[in-house]
Amino acid sequence: MTTHSVQQLVLPFLADRTLVVQRQNALISSDAGLLPIRQFDHQWRYTQRMAECLHDPRDHPEHSVDQMLRQRLYGILADYEDCNDHDDLSDDPILKLVAGRLPLDKPLASQPTLSRFENTVSIRCLYRLMDFFLDTGVQRLRHKHRRTLPPAVTLDIDPTDDPTHGQQQLALFHGYYGQYQYYPLIISEPTTQHVFAAHLRPGTVHAALGADKDLMRVVEALRKAREDVRVHVRGDSGFGVPGMYKVCEENDLTYTFGLASNARLKRYMQPQIDRAAGQYQATGLKQRTFAVFAYRANTWDRWRTVVAKVEAHGQGTNLRFVVTNRPVATLAEAETAYDDYIQRGTSEQRMDELKNGLHADRLSCHRFVANYWRLLLHAAAMNLLNAVRDDPSLPPVLRRGQPCTWRSCVIKVAATVVQTARRVVVELAGQWPNWRLYRGVCRRVLLAPSGP
Repeated sequence: MTTHSVQQLVLPFLADRTLVVQRQNALISSDAGLLPIRQFDHQWRYTQRMAECLHDPRDHPEHSVDQMLRQRLYGILADYEDCNDHDDLSDDPILKLVAGRLPLDKPLASQPTLSRFENTVSIRCLYRLMDFFLDTGVQRLRHKHRRTLPPAVTLDIDPTDDPTHGQQQLALFHGYYGQYQYYPLIISEPTTQHVFAAHLRPGTVHAALGADKDLMRVVEALRKAREDVRVHVRGDSGFGVPGMYKVCEENDLTYTFGLASNARLKRYMQPQIDRAAGQYQATGLKQRTFAVFAYRANTWDRWRTVVAKVEAHGQGTNLRFVVTNRPVATLAEAETAYDDYIQRGTSEQRMDELKNGLHADRLSCHRFVANYWRLLLHAAAMNLLNAVRDDPSLPPVLRRGQPCTWRSCVIKVAATVVQTARRVVVELAGQWPNWRLYRGVCRRVLLAPSGP
């Protein structure tokens, strides 16, 4: 066990006593809420299968790959996204338990060992991990829909800027964002919120670069599980390019992509904009109208269906376009198609959880491959949390809760740990107000299905 010199802090607000605050070398942890998540992980064989994707070239290592994987992944869930944090956490009894050691065993890996672990991951291992994300995503969909893949699946494609600070490989300056950055690509599914693909890219690439290949890898995994599955793809205007239209049309995928406005489209819609503005001036009520028409840009090889939305309100007018290959013949169908497209706003919330809630922007290794592995680590932590919270038996505060909510309500709970010859006892504070939530999570995970 790591020992600390006693450093006392004196707080003199009590009138008749001296109040002293100091560190304690006993088996105490602040993260006992990781234990039920680890139980779910154990039953699903999640990190076990993830560790099987990695290669360990060492002979008789003191810290195994699966232990270091769990140390990093559960550290991310508990808000310890930096490897430096583990210099102090290596003797934490709860982190030892979730990593696979007993509280009185030797300490876990320190920051230098974890950094070497991140930098030894090969490109071949990354491909295995990508397949792992696909396999677990298909399993989540099957579990969500009573052990069978649903007949229709929607995929949301999103890029996100990831600012860098230092000498990371392929961290380049992006003029639009005004920063040195990476530009990851994320493909997720809205009902399970599972991240099917997380692709790290250099900082100056086009938003759609590589999206066609990543999309088809996900589609092939879905069709392998169910040949007749219908796949619909949604993305913003960065993906509204001929290459994405082509790959969807050639592979029998439906799509709805944002379409950037231009002078030609604005001229065509100007009469409808004027009518909506006039109706708002006359009634004082917000106006929202739609149009559907065939359109062919100069770079397109064919005519395609475009849906336009016009809004007029107190702040002025708003004009938006989407292009789709879904059948849209009436204004009611145009409204339905557009309203389905804007549901992809939930994917932006998932991006916020991944990037800010789970700190997926901490890609500070020098090597690009190591940063790619870090991105997958953070995405894997998000997929594990999504799988735990996706159950109707949980209270709404946890089902809808972001990572910060899970930390404040479940994960961040202080506990003393007692190890005996026959068992390990974790004691929580009797006055902790979230015991009901904690107990509910434990019931949920103990009834969870086992993984393959």
